[in-house]
Amino acid sequence: MLKAQSIHKKYGKTSVLNDVSFQVNSGEIVGLVGENGAGKSTLLHIIATLQKATSGSVFLKDIAYKNQLKTVRKKIGFVPQEIAVWEDLSVEENMVFFEKLAWKNKTKAELRQLCLDMELDKWKEKVHTLSGGMKRKLNLAITLIHDPELLLLDEPTVGIDLKSKQEIVNYLKRLAEEGKTIMYTSHDMDEIMQLCDYTYCLGDDPFYEIFLQERGQKVLTL
Repeated sequence: MLKAQSIHKKYGKTSVLNDVSFQVNSGEIVGLVGENGAGKSTLLHIIATLQKATSGSVFLKDIAYKNQLKTVRKKIGFVPQEIAVWEDLSVEENMVFFEKLAWKNKTKAELRQLCLDMELDKWKEKVHTLSGGMKRKLNLAITLIHDPELLLLDEPTVGIDLKSKQEIVNYLKRLAEEGKTIMYTSHDMDEIMQLCDYTYCLGDDPFYEIFLQERGQKVLTL
């Protein structure tokens, strides 16, 4: 379970997040939406331990970030909007490289199966020859090498074909069924409604909240 209490974030005198509190249970897929500049990426970065909140507390399965940051980091997987892979290496070489940096060790067979599970069937091909959808899948596969309990995804399907997007959505649903906690940002409201159990809206613009509620999506305001 992920729990945030009274998160504030300021850059100088500019307040980006103001008293944000929420909870996500194990096995849930939760959307995070809002207009540009609402603080979605900042909030994800705080939860991913990439930034520090100005004030407030975050807990993962009752483990406080403040007290046990290294322990928490081992349980988190973060997929940034930017594709962060080595273009001149093959899929295999990328997976082997990042496995050496991961918290857990996996055999080459296990790494390949991880790719196959999300229908990334390329292995020897150089990344720069792959479609955008295949690159996104590789980005996700790398994040899952250490088998994180919490998965944070920042626009993970932006700019890819519908088939690859659907395959990623289906795979994330299977991960949630296995008990992983997933928090997901996207500007694709159809994707949010298809994938997420419910959605948090961040920011002052009520558009997303109204849009989703009118279509039957459970929405909570941060």
